[in-house]
Amino acid sequence: MSATLIPEAASATGTIRRNFWRGVWRVMKRKPSRMAGVIICAGFAFMGVFGPMFYPGNLPGDANQITQPPSWAHWFGTDPQGRDVLALVITGSRYVLLCAAVTAVITVVVGTSLGLFSGFKRGRWDTVLMRITDMKLTIPGLPLLLVLATVWKFGSPIQMGLVLGLLGWGGVARAVRAQTLSLRERGFIEAARGLGLSTRHIVSRELLPSMAPYIAMNMLISVTGAVYAQVGLFFLGVLPYESDNWGVMLNLAVFQAGAMIQPNALGYLMAPLLAILLLTLGIVLVVDAMDEIFNPRLREE
Repeated sequence: MSATLIPEAASATGTIRRNFWRGVWRVMKRKPSRMAGVIICAGFAFMGVFGPMFYPGNLPGDANQITQPPSWAHWFGTDPQGRDVLALVITGSRYVLLCAAVTAVITVVVGTSLGLFSGFKRGRWDTVLMRITDMKLTIPGLPLLLVLATVWKFGSPIQMGLVLGLLGWGGVARAVRAQTLSLRERGFIEAARGLGLSTRHIVSRELLPSMAPYIAMNMLISVTGAVYAQVGLFFLGVLPYESDNWGVMLNLAVFQAGAMIQPNALGYLMAPLLAILLLTLGIVLVVDAMDEIFNPRLREE
């Protein structure tokens, strides 16, 4: 009997997965902007992973090409050392993207886990975890980063992402807890409890799918927030320039190349700004489709 049920269950699971991915494909095709967002995000991921492999560790400069305007040879011009600005954007993307990814993962995993557990269990655990979260929210992020920068060089994007993630999970935990408190009183959760299902099953199979779009939105906020935070800190000059990234480029473009008053250096300033804008736009377009992907009613409309 069990031998006949197992293949049937596997076939049903495979059918559900195929139908889900077909639904995802229909949702993405419904608006061309969503496909554009996927292409943009995939392009940045490819650039961050493989882009630096096409350039040497230290890009060579050219004394005859110092701070040149955009041209066919150098699409965004050159920097004060005669290096191609587009190449600098590509090589500097790995630090920015890896830091943003680490920050988003830590923020969402820690915040979602604490929020789900606290909101579902309630009682004493809820009180303790929310007091810890409240204490975390009272810690000012920027002054703490400034203090840490005096003793920690943040040469590794993982180090920077770890710090930003540990500083940013409080708001996610609070928001997820509020959503969990609302969902735990719904009929399908009460039915799951009545069937005697475990807490792990209810949280992972019932609550998480319902909150997936909301969690994805927090992922978007975490990624973009991490990009803005690290670029801003490097631009302000509070972190040492031990790695090439977009924030360092912005700082050097304004304070070394004089991009605000010298037209030839404008490409040096605009290239990292356009990269940040394009990355944010791509993520927003992808997340725009997530609510419809995870909501069966919207997919059927």
